[in-house]
Amino acid sequence: MTSMIMIISTYPDKKTASDVAQHMVREGIAACVNITEITSVYTWNGEIENTPECIAIFKATEKNRDVLKNKISQTHPYQVPEIAEIDITSINQPYLNWLTESTAKTMPIK
Repeated sequence: MTSMIMIISTYPDKKTASDVAQHMVREGIAACVNITEITSVYTWNGEIENTPECIAIFKATEKNRDVLKNKISQTHPYQVPEIAEIDITSINQPYLNWLTESTAKTMPIK
C-alpha cells in the first residue's frame, strides 16, 4: 500500500522555495508543496539570528522519499539545510489517491 510522506525545509525567500517546488512538482517527485512566510530565530556562528524565511512542506509518496531528500539537498542554497520528515499516521483515502496519481509519472516541462 502506498503511504504519504511530508518533508519540510526552510528557504531564504519565496522565489527560491517556489523555484524548487515548481521543479519537484513538474518532475513528479512531489505532488504538492505548501509555501508560507515565517520568521526563524536561531543561533549561527555564535550569534542569535532573527531572519525572515519561507517554509516549504513537500508532499509525496514514500517511494519518492530518497529522491526528494536528495534533490532538496542538492538544490538547497543553505550550508546546513533543514530536511525533516514528518510521519503521517493517517490520511484520507481520496487525498492519498490523488497524491499517488500525481507522483506516478514525470510531468512534461513547460
